[in-house]
Amino acid sequence: MDEETGCALGRIEHLLRYVYWKSGCTGFVVGISGGIDSAVAATMCCRAVGPERVLGLVLPSSVTAPDDIEDAREVCRRLGMECRTISIEPVLSAYRAMPGFRDDPFLTGNLMARCRMAVLYYHANRERRLVCGTSNRTEYLIGYCTKWGDNAADVQPLLHLYKTEVYAMAGTMENIPQRVLSKAPTAGLWRGQTDEGEIGLSYPEIDAALKALEENRWESQNPVEEKVLALVRASEHKRLPAPSLL
Repeated sequence: MDEETGCALGRIEHLLRYVYWKSGCTGFVVGISGGIDSAVAATMCCRAVGPERVLGLVLPSSVTAPDDIEDAREVCRRLGMECRTISIEPVLSAYRAMPGFRDDPFLTGNLMARCRMAVLYYHANRERRLVCGTSNRTEYLIGYCTKWGDNAADVQPLLHLYKTEVYAMAGTMENIPQRVLSKAPTAGLWRGQTDEGEIGLSYPEIDAALKALEENRWESQNPVEEKVLALVRASEHKRLPAPSLL
């Protein structure tokens, strides 16, 4: 591990430890998906306050790949943190009983994200824990997240890191399985779904475009940057407080 990465890890640990001490909570709860972001977030929580104070919740639905569930449990096992698996399918089934319910992948995917966050906050409230978010800078800027779903949290330790930076950081963590490091990122919204396939660009392309846009005062220089800029503009509402007269 180089000095720069070590310093970056130290800053995240300091943030989590400070939030933990200041809140008077008993620890953190993290939604573990089997993907890279939640694996890194869980690792940092365990380093900051100890694995005995971190709870991992695996929250599959009927379309969650079995390998993702296995990977999520393996991450928790390697970290020595508690892991509980709770299917959100009964909750989704209740929503499907609503009059006029439409089982559209986009609508249901957003519903899944919000159901998962509700379960995370239920356990956080019950056990006086804080919800640790798993969002990264890339997905935050392009709006690849669900309002009051995966972008809701009490602390966001990875929000300053681009997706490619999360991967680089994960590569220094021995507890993260190789399969988690090498698998295609997916939100698990439907079978066969991948983030890059849905967005239409790879994460290295998106990150390069975002960095160039920031350097050039958000003026695009090529078609990829123009597409990324359009995503940033369209998702601005996700990064701003709700309009009010307060």
